[in-house]
Amino acid sequence: METSTQESPLNPKHSTYTFESPHPIYSMAFSTTSPAGRPRLALGSFIEEVGNRVDIVSFDEETVAFKSDPALSFEHPYPPTKLMFHPRPLVGDPHPLLASSGEFLRLWQPHDNSVELRVVLNNSKSSDFSAPLTSFDWNETEPRRIGTSSIDTTCTIWDVERGVVETQLIAHDKEVYDIAWGEAGVFASVSADGSVRIFDLRDKEHSTIVYESTTPDTPLLRLAWNKMDLRYMATILMDSNRVVVLDIRSPAMPVAELQRHRAAVNAVSWAPQSSRHICSAGDDGKALIWELPVAAVAPAVPLDKVDPVLEYTAEAEINQLQWSPMQPDWIAIAFASKVQLLRV
Repeated sequence: METSTQESPLNPKHSTYTFESPHPIYSMAFSTTSPAGRPRLALGSFIEEVGNRVDIVSFDEETVAFKSDPALSFEHPYPPTKLMFHPRPLVGDPHPLLASSGEFLRLWQPHDNSVELRVVLNNSKSSDFSAPLTSFDWNETEPRRIGTSSIDTTCTIWDVERGVVETQLIAHDKEVYDIAWGEAGVFASVSADGSVRIFDLRDKEHSTIVYESTTPDTPLLRLAWNKMDLRYMATILMDSNRVVVLDIRSPAMPVAELQRHRAAVNAVSWAPQSSRHICSAGDDGKALIWELPVAAVAPAVPLDKVDPVLEYTAEAEINQLQWSPMQPDWIAIAFASKVQLLRV
């Protein structure tokens, strides 16, 4: 573990804080509770073997140091492709459930001095094999629901309170790389087939394609739905420096294409308390915060020349980005074996 500070161009009044893990970091999630106001993160390793780890760490602003508790570090089969804490924990509950995806969907219960595996959810007909899960999203409006995406072209909706599948859909023609909830029964997904599709659980036989890659067969890798304004979502393309911002009322035509990265974009996150701010990060080592102009509400106006309002440069390619839902002035980025907290 290592703690350091450096001045950040994001906000010159504050510093950045670095945690160094013993393993390469891939998945990352902010806790939805923060005892004593301390940001807390779950960090998943990326080791190319079965044995991987998840560490839960916290940051103390008073001591300017990260705290890593070995009791809250646990083994995880294969690298977790995503981590996410329960979006609506009980009031006063300091230890919300933590979900992880890999070959299965797992729910973990952190305690003060341990982490308990609560359940392993597997929808495969063969108990020994399951198509790898690429991602998942926990429904904020209906927290009993988690939606997973898989390389087998399906999206599966789980009722995690009962531990059963609510429904499974063949969502795309190729691998599904990400999934995001909008409303209680509405989710969207992106795929190697290059499309963004929206599904309504009230009509499972149909979906709406709201965007397709302009270059044929260019996969879409990540999807972020604007929780402050559900008309908007953002997606990124494989090996592309663009962030494509969509208005679901006007399918096919993006309302903005953010193009100031100099290498492939790997992650994107909307601000939790602002409908017009979005952060992106990529292989150029940049984390960029954008403020979409008011004109973005007019789909007929292309906005391909928007400039970022804030910029941060990391030491290496950034592979992961999270904006804290509980403390919106904190953004975390991950590169190599380091996580940096940026105060914005």
